Amino acid sequence: MPIELKMPALSPTMEEGTLSRWLVKEGDKVSSGDILAEIETDKATMEYEAIDEGTIAKILVAEGSDEVKVGTVIALIAEEGEDVSDAAVPAPASAPKPADPPAQAKATEPAELAKGGGETGAGQPATPAKAAPAVSPPASDAAGDRMKASPLARRLAQARGLDLGAISGSGPGGRIVKADIERAVTGGAPAAAPPASAAPAQAPAVPPAAVETDIPHETVKLSNMRKTIARRLTEAKQTIPHIYLTVDIRLDALLKLRAEINQGLESRGIKVSVNDMLIKGLAASLMEVPECNVSIAGDQLLKYQRADISVAVSIPGGLITPIITGADSRSLSSISTAMTELAGRAKEGKLQPHEYQGGTASLSNMGMFGIKQFDAVINPPQGMIMAIGAGEKRPYVIDDSLQIATVMSATGSFDHRAIDGADGARLMQAFKRLCENPLGMLA
Repeated sequence: MPIELKMPALSPTMEEGTLSRWLVKEGDKVSSGDILAEIETDKATMEYEAIDEGTIAKILVAEGSDEVKVGTVIALIAEEGEDVSDAAVPAPASAPKPADPPAQAKATEPAELAKGGGETGAGQPATPAKAAPAVSPPASDAAGDRMKASPLARRLAQARGLDLGAISGSGPGGRIVKADIERAVTGGAPAAAPPASAAPAQAPAVPPAAVETDIPHETVKLSNMRKTIARRLTEAKQTIPHIYLTVDIRLDALLKLRAEINQGLESRGIKVSVNDMLIKGLAASLMEVPECNVSIAGDQLLKYQRADISVAVSIPGGLITPIITGADSRSLSSISTAMTELAGRAKEGKLQPHEYQGGTASLSNMGMFGIKQFDAVINPPQGMIMAIGAGEKRPYVIDDSLQIATVMSATGSFDHRAIDGADGARLMQAFKRLCENPLGMLA
């Protein structure tokens, strides 16, 4: 029996992914540990390693295919002594089966929308038998084998006036997927006018702005990362009652201490940044005010015993938050080294799930862009995030006299379900004190 290679769950939250690239082809021999493919998850592009030995008998999911569900068979491996052609025989028949029922179920949705939703005017469910003709396959499809196409591919083809019968599918068993539609558009594939009955039913499935706007534009497919960012930020703003607290912090003492530390670390090739010191300051503050080092978990409150700080890092196509674990007990040189390594691998898309999932609080610094102050969105399920603005020379009252100081604004966003305003204020007070007297965070 051939060995089935299935779409892996590369993170606890992963439900589907994009098979970005195959690094092997049919007929290649593979051994345990060989890299077979690159898979794009909701956070990074990760390598898929072989566990078994054998020969790649059949590739069932073409590279570039997106929305591949976890557990979908993507390839077959013939074991030693097994005939490769025999191993590949059942692949076309079995691969599409998991995808066919959803395609049929979703096909009724546009027709139901055309009837004014899923219910009739009398409040009864719409009859599926009447909805089916609106999206039934073309006559040419029914004459032979039933046309295999994903629901998304059908909607896109309908919106662009493409004849599915003129398009070759690259998905499992010749299934037409979104990538095939995009290739047909750019390659000038034959197009046919959509059936009159189907056009009104399909219209709601494609946002009007995407097909009717006269404004010059470029259509860019959302990456899995961007979809996840959109979903999580929407969830955060809709379900978490944010409370925002801002303090102004003098940075002169911190900047002076940083210069002295870097002078001492010069021989080791380590350079501590202001952000590294702010990570340490936030971690120390959370340990001093443990009421803020918490998160909501259903009807329970989780109280963390250490401070793991998620640090926002901008990468091509989105944002990721590598974690400095146990930042409260680390030295500044350790934080600096870890942050440099994590940020570098984050930008290469090489972080492992445990390196960006979790954390007890987050820090987002936009000071390098000259942003004076901003309110950050909490990263659920965490209970708070610290937003750091730019340090700038400002008039500041020192010892009852007006002087010039380097001042930074910091805003804490707190989950008001878990953290009271007074406790949030105490954390901001502690963070301000530690940054203005930075030797305290090193003690």
